[in-house]
Amino acid sequence: MKSILNRLTKHETLSYEEAKQTLLDVSTGKYNEYQVTCFLTVFMMRSITVNELQGFRDALLELCVPVELSQYDPVDLCGTGGDGKNTFNVSTLASLVTAGAGIKVAKHGNYGVSSACGSSNVLEYIGVKFSSEQQILEKQLDQAGICFMHAPLFHPALKNAAPIRRNLGIKTFFNMLGPMVNPARPKKQLVGVFSMDLARIYGYLYQQSDKQFAIVHSVDGYDEVSLTGDVKLVTQKTETMLDPSSFGIEKLQPEEIYGGETVEEAAKIFTNVLNGDGTTAQNSAVCANAAMAILCVVPEIEIMDAFLIAKKSLESGAAKQALNKLIELS
Repeated sequence: MKSILNRLTKHETLSYEEAKQTLLDVSTGKYNEYQVTCFLTVFMMRSITVNELQGFRDALLELCVPVELSQYDPVDLCGTGGDGKNTFNVSTLASLVTAGAGIKVAKHGNYGVSSACGSSNVLEYIGVKFSSEQQILEKQLDQAGICFMHAPLFHPALKNAAPIRRNLGIKTFFNMLGPMVNPARPKKQLVGVFSMDLARIYGYLYQQSDKQFAIVHSVDGYDEVSLTGDVKLVTQKTETMLDPSSFGIEKLQPEEIYGGETVEEAAKIFTNVLNGDGTTAQNSAVCANAAMAILCVVPEIEIMDAFLIAKKSLESGAAKQALNKLIELS
């Protein structure tokens, strides 16, 4: 690690092979916490390269506990986090709305590190118990239309880095990796990223895959379709800009999608939205992101049609039913 750190402090970058091997070594506990902290810090101070991110991704996929869900052809909705905006749990709610619309969802998520409440925090708080057992995940997909894969159960090699990430409390390259390392390796995915640079890197790497994908980044900094301004959209076929009017929505204000300071506050918003007591702004943000996931699965329909499908899932109670069934089966 000493030689790697010396090179990185001289503004050198790592090759694909070096990045992969270094993260394999980090994951197996070869380095102490101070060395790992220094290593993570470098990538907070400069942009990551395509080779580095690809190497880190492949290291985690090589070490993860695999799960075979391809028979369901599920979609994943996952953001990088790390945008510093502390919104409510939009992508997790959008996942339930997508499932309520009849589309199978294999959601990958974790506890919040750089935010007050991650997807795992809120789901655990409201009664979802996490599992890595194939049979349980299949049953959840069969009956609830959604399964949730809690990252620590599938990436045990990351336990050496987890306390360091918690103590740092800010985004690291592990945020960038989250959407890329879903152990089910879904062929359809909505990804939210926290920067335009990362959107370009993701776009390049995903173009090399066989995924149907939508990568979104709101230009005012959100790692999701925030409806607070324009959003960059990258798919396998196009790059374009959307705005709130693309969904038939007026521009939202940042405070309208704020998620609170505690897990309890976030869970209250979460349940309010599913119970039909969410604000118009909260409902719109959820349905806009669910619409983008629906378009990953049914790309031939229009955005407004996808938005209306999502809205029906939420307003009819189908999304809430998906959550209740998920809790029951967990």
